[in-house]
Amino acid sequence: MKKFALAAVVAAIVPAAALAQNVATVNGKAVPKARVEMLLQQVTKSGQQQRSPELEAQVKDEVVRREIFMQEAEKRGIPQKQDYKDQLDLAKQMLLIRGLMEDFRAKNPVTDAEAQAEYDKFKAANSGNEYRARHILVEKEEDAKALIAQIKGGASFEELAKKNSKDTGSAANGGDLDFANPNNFVPEFSKAMTALQKGEMTQEPVKSQFGYHIIKLEDIRPATFPAFDDVKAQIKQRIEQQKMAEFQDSLIKKAKTDYTFTK
Repeated sequence: MKKFALAAVVAAIVPAAALAQNVATVNGKAVPKARVEMLLQQVTKSGQQQRSPELEAQVKDEVVRREIFMQEAEKRGIPQKQDYKDQLDLAKQMLLIRGLMEDFRAKNPVTDAEAQAEYDKFKAANSGNEYRARHILVEKEEDAKALIAQIKGGASFEELAKKNSKDTGSAANGGDLDFANPNNFVPEFSKAMTALQKGEMTQEPVKSQFGYHIIKLEDIRPATFPAFDDVKAQIKQRIEQQKMAEFQDSLIKKAKTDYTFTK
């Protein structure tokens, strides 16, 4: 009797232990809880959703549905089809590549010191004054001269910019380019703009690779910069992207291949 009782207890415990590792069974096949945990991690990784009982329930539902659909796909011979095998190969490539990039990122973190150095370099390159200008861009010099004559005659610079400027990015705003560092513009434009006094307009068309400009200087102010802590995350992200691009380029250069990349 004692041996029988012990066997009964063991038989009861083992299925219970196995069940504890599974979320369900589908047609006699166990669906492991590890799948639920893996999918939960993927869903919450982006930070857009927080882990909650409601989310866990939804993920469990999804995992069991997937098992049902997967079993039916196997029953219909989908895994033996060449199209499926080709897609599986592509998916495997993407997972391996993603793992490679995540491994590189984890082993090459961007430090605060690197971000600070990048911030200081940008700040030094963009120090000085910022200029707020308006411009009208046209294709022909004679058109620019005609517009200058109209403005001198009392016509509104802003209205003429809206009607005539081919710079679609600023025309709707009356040619307003907002405050910017002179280095942001082509040299011809920058030289003419910085030679103006506040409120002045170029008296002759300014030729650049884009056409002919009429420039009016609205205001000047010392360059302003956000605090380092306010932009540190964005700077780190940009440096990380640069490191990743350099890593990828280094792998391509080291590879022995007869293929010529288009770019």
